[in-house]
Amino acid sequence: MTIDEGPRRFNPGPMLSALEAEGAIYVVIGGTAAAIHGARHVTFDLDITPDREIANLDRVAAALLRMNAHLYGMSADVEQSFQLNGKSLAAGSTWKFVTDHGELGISLDPDGTHGFNDLKRGAIRTDIHGLQILVAPLEDVIRSKEAAGRPRDHRDLPELRRTLELSRERKRQ
Repeated sequence: MTIDEGPRRFNPGPMLSALEAEGAIYVVIGGTAAAIHGARHVTFDLDITPDREIANLDRVAAALLRMNAHLYGMSADVEQSFQLNGKSLAAGSTWKFVTDHGELGISLDPDGTHGFNDLKRGAIRTDIHGLQILVAPLEDVIRSKEAAGRPRDHRDLPELRRTLELSRERKRQ
């Protein structure tokens, strides 16, 4: 899956491959999940909700290191003192990294959800770039965007709801 918009391209494959190579357990959420489900939603980052077990967060951290990740918007001083490991990731709720392959957002508790265990219940195992990954269902993406209440999310909601309705109609046929 590659998302194209003029001169900008986004291919989550290398980031997903790094997460899979480290054995990380996660659910793809947000705009990438919406695009996987067929929404015309354009996104240029990968958002995930990992299992919050420290051993798993260590695997996520190892994948981030593999991708040469840096904290988004942090000064060099702050970034130098940051230790990228599971314990550090567990100490926050939301993280944004810039990697060699694009931006990767980590949300342990996405708005409107109870985190990984909540999202994995309805997650769909999907083949992306030859990898079997868990993707949040469109209903959960909508639920989270509604709860977040950000203007950009409100702009996306009509398209996401249309995509969900079309998907439901196809299943009924």
